[in-house]
Amino acid sequence: MPDQLHARVEACYEQAEAFFNKRFERPKVSFKLRGQKAGVAHLNTNLLRFNAQLYQENREHFLKQTVAHEVAHLVAHQIFGGRIRPHGEEWQLIMRGVYELTPDRCHSYEITRRQTSAYIYRCACPERDFPFTAQRHALVRKGRRYFCRTCRATLVFSGEQRID
Repeated sequence: MPDQLHARVEACYEQAEAFFNKRFERPKVSFKLRGQKAGVAHLNTNLLRFNAQLYQENREHFLKQTVAHEVAHLVAHQIFGGRIRPHGEEWQLIMRGVYELTPDRCHSYEITRRQTSAYIYRCACPERDFPFTAQRHALVRKGRRYFCRTCRATLVFSGEQRID
């Protein structure tokens, strides 16, 4: 899976080097990005992170647009410095001039949300429950306490779990 993406990153750098007549250090590439973002460029660590799920589901557009979008951030940072706006003139210049692509800020890929668990907590109030995320539930298990704003009782795990 990542071979085509690595080849596209390299091709983008070669285009930028030919355009600017300058050598660029290649970034580390990671596929450990989840959620709604298709890609992220970490400017100070020269790292590109891509969403493997969105890459698989939108391969052609992802390779053409998203990879160039993120590489353009790193190239703009290396040429113009750290005081430029993320999707400002310099980045747009690279997207249009180097890659001949529309400088779209956001993707329009379909996002499938993962199922989440809600841990149900209760207080002394009748007919009232508080759905906690897995992260908040873990904090309670480590000793953190949460209180009802109405009755001020400590919220207690009911043993119920809902899948949303």
